[in-house]
Amino acid sequence: MNASSDHQAIDSRFEDADGFYEQLLDAHAGLTREQSEALNARLVLLLANEVGDARRLAACLAAARAAGG
Repeated sequence: MNASSDHQAIDSRFEDADGFYEQLLDAHAGLTREQSEALNARLVLLLANEVGDARRLAACLAAARAAGG
């Protein structure tokens, strides 16, 4: 399994990307940069725990890194 195939599998499961993005923006509303960074760190750890599979997490990290410029 490579980052590309995992990324496609992740995309196909995302039911309401726009709704989640709005929730994410709302969660950051009124926070300082430091608070937003801490929120992101907590969210990443919570979502990683939900995924739970080390290979999928590694593929997600690789895909995010490749897309980040």
